[in-house]
Amino acid sequence: MIDIDTETAVISRQVYLDVCALNRPFDDQSQMRIRLETDAVLLILSHVRAQTIRMVVSPVHLKEVSANPDLSRREHMLALLQMFGAAVTLDLLQVRRHTEALLQYGIGVADAARVAFAELSGSDFITVDDRLLRQLQHADVRVWCGAPTAYCDKEDLR
Repeated sequence: MIDIDTETAVISRQVYLDVCALNRPFDDQSQMRIRLETDAVLLILSHVRAQTIRMVVSPVHLKEVSANPDLSRREHMLALLQMFGAAVTLDLLQVRRHTEALLQYGIGVADAARVAFAELSGSDFITVDDRLLRQLQHADVRVWCGAPTAYCDKEDLR
């Protein structure tokens, strides 16, 4: 977590929203769970826009979003990341080492890279991937990891 104290704003929370969470508003909203997660993602993004939460963006985000074949969704996501995301510079060798350590827990390469970047940037990790969240319960991760709805509850977002 970072603390930036200025006269105009105080940012005390930092999040890494993975791309599947960022894409939740584009998913079929006929299921209650998806609607709730969509509302939670939009609430988190409203706090990002208000600059009460900092959204960290990694090279993994950009690579994943750029590979989306849906032009409209790809452009929307790239604009969102560019306008509201905060690029954080990390030692890529350290990120790679941490990714490799997470692989030992059965986490896939891409997921391990996302989590490593979140952890090394000191960001809470938010995903809608239940399988990944179960795997992270057994991994040695030192940041909070959970679903968008759980994050909103944890931070008492309104």
